[in-house]
Order: sequence, then C-alpha cells, then structure tokens
Amino acid sequence: QVQLVESGGGLVQAGGSLRLSCVASGSIFSIGTMYWYRQAPGKQREFVAASGGSTNYAGSVKGRFFISRDNAKNTVDLQMNSLKPEDTAVYYCAASSRGILYWGKGTLVTVSS
Repeated sequence: QVQLVESGGGLVQAGGSLRLSCVASGSIFSIGTMYWYRQAPGKQREFVAASGGSTNYAGSVKGRFFISRDNAKNTVDLQMNSLKPEDTAVYYCAASSRGILYWGKGTLVTVSS
C-alpha cells in the first residue's frame, strides 16, 4: 500500500506560479514512476507530468511546468509557471507500485484571469 498526500494548491492570477508537493508513505520502496494528473470541472482526468527513468510532460504544459522528485524525502513536486485560466483543476499525485496506480485525494488550483 502507498499513501499520497498533495499540498500547495490555491488561487493565483494568470501568469503567476505555484508549486505543488506530494509526499508518499507506506511501501515507498516499491514505487516506480510518479505522476501528476489534473481534472478540470466537467472534464476527464488528464496526464500532466511523470517522473520515472525520465521525465515526460503533456504538450499543454511543456516548458511551463516542471516535475522534480526527491527519493530521499519521498516527494514529487510540480513547479507550475506562467499559469493560465485553463490550468484550473484539481491536481492529483499518483504513484505506480507493483502494477497498481495509487492516487492522492488532490489539491485544487484556481487560476483567475
């Protein structure tokens, strides 16, 4: 079992920055890739970024968002710059472990125009 807790969400003006953090606990030795996903109101959950053997980003955030992982602290952060109103969503941390994808409860990011 892996538990994930996100933090750092909030309200920010367009063009601003936020940094999300996710801390993992439980069977952390078994964690492979860690992810950030987001779900905007009325839309499906979508991939944002991943940190495994390499980092990967959705096209819509590439060059603006940056994922970083600290295995010593069991954390994965998402630095979000140049935020746009369309980045408004609940952001979820996820971690893969032994074929299972674990999810946090999410943190809300609201970008005002």
